[in-house]
Amino acid sequence: MSKFLKGTMILLAAGLVTRVLGFINRIVIARSIGAEGVGLYMMAYPTFILAVTITQLGLPVAISKHVAEAEAVGDARKTKKILVVSLATTISLSLIITPALIILAPYLSETLFTDPRTHLPLLAIAPVVPIIAVSSVIRGYFQGKQNMKPAAYSQLLEQAVRITLIAAMTTAFLPYGIEYAAAGAMLASVVGELVSLAYLLTAFKLKKKFRVRKQFFQFIQSGKATFKELMSVALPTTGSRMIGSLAWFFEPIVVAHSLALAGVATIAATQSYGALTGFAMPLLMLPSFITHALSTSLVPAISEAYSKKNMKLIEYRLQQALKLVFISGGLAVVILYVLAEPLMYIIYDSSTGAGFIKLMAPFFLLYFFQGPLQAALQALDYARAAMINSLIGAVVKIAVIFALASQPAFGINGVAIGMLVGFVLVTLLHMATILKKVSFTFHIRDYMKTFIIMGLSGWAGYFTYPYLHDYSMLISIIICISVIVLVYFILLLLFGLLTKHELRQVPWIGGFLSIFASK
Repeated sequence: MSKFLKGTMILLAAGLVTRVLGFINRIVIARSIGAEGVGLYMMAYPTFILAVTITQLGLPVAISKHVAEAEAVGDARKTKKILVVSLATTISLSLIITPALIILAPYLSETLFTDPRTHLPLLAIAPVVPIIAVSSVIRGYFQGKQNMKPAAYSQLLEQAVRITLIAAMTTAFLPYGIEYAAAGAMLASVVGELVSLAYLLTAFKLKKKFRVRKQFFQFIQSGKATFKELMSVALPTTGSRMIGSLAWFFEPIVVAHSLALAGVATIAATQSYGALTGFAMPLLMLPSFITHALSTSLVPAISEAYSKKNMKLIEYRLQQALKLVFISGGLAVVILYVLAEPLMYIIYDSSTGAGFIKLMAPFFLLYFFQGPLQAALQALDYARAAMINSLIGAVVKIAVIFALASQPAFGINGVAIGMLVGFVLVTLLHMATILKKVSFTFHIRDYMKTFIIMGLSGWAGYFTYPYLHDYSMLISIIICISVIVLVYFILLLLFGLLTKHELRQVPWIGGFLSIFASK
């Protein structure tokens, strides 16, 4: 098995567990503090993401790319210089951003978010910025070496600690007010990230072949060229992420003011936004661990192939990633669309948000494509093009949200539509850029087959669920999902979309599954 597939499989396994644990966290939060508390949490969260994006400066991707290239030629000194320069940059930025976030918290909560209760969650999340700054550099180093285990294990640790603390902290702070409970949820995240960093530092100390502290400042002084190399990838990359983070930062602000124009009260607006971003979106985003794993593995894999001018391998890796995204994403979309209401009831004890899932699920196929396409563009030194695409999508998203959400006829549905328009547009622009830059074959027939399979397996789910009323809702959901998965997998084999070679790459059960493949 290649480094790319091995790394992807490790990240997929860890990503699945991490997303499930993260989703359990969201369920605990939602059941503890309700839609209004989740709304406060989600209004503050984009500010934290923006602060982290500025601090990281796009360096994780740049580190991964340049370490992979340095490892390809065995240049350990270059690898150390990359690490030293990156750590100095991110630590310096975090020492500026963290105090700024604390100072600006009152203005953000009262003026921009129009809900003073977001002040405490903003303060609670500030300490995590320097922690993530350091851990992201170490993750980038391991990813560049195509060693995905430390990153995977650190994610699992972070979620395990968070899920252990979150119920206790929200319960402990809730008597003081819902804003205190939201802040407690944020503090659980801080502790989780701290434990994750401790593990990464230990793994790094055991694995590295050089001492980072030795001649640290000398490496910084002589690292001007390295800094420029990193910035050539990091700045366009952080540009793309900055655009996304700024759009997400402005999103709750625009939503609050737009819904106010539509005649929606502040508390109701917070509840609606919480239902969309805290109830529906986590469920829709759950399958994206596959996208994240592939994107993380693609950057060093394509960078290594690109440094050797192996264009055939680049196309092969990208085709592998997009095929896996489409097949797995298609199954997820079918399950979410067919079982939207029962899933919301069993998870949140309420159907709130089911309408958002039915509206948005079919379009999330294109969202799942976005990560691998952007990773490929970054690895091929087209990060600037990816940044421009993200900028266009962000501007259009905010404009559509404001135009629709301010109309009483749309309200919060206008926010959902704006989100859809934004990520669909960015994905299509990324695909157009890839087709211009790389010799890439688009297998339309396979995609059409997958759409047919999605339709048939979805019909099987709709046909099955009404006959399961004698069972509990949980058992009915499990049976229905099993039917959809079985039909989907059988049809993939019948249509020849899964080959024996591809199935053999699956750990443990791949050999058995390959028996049923036709080619």
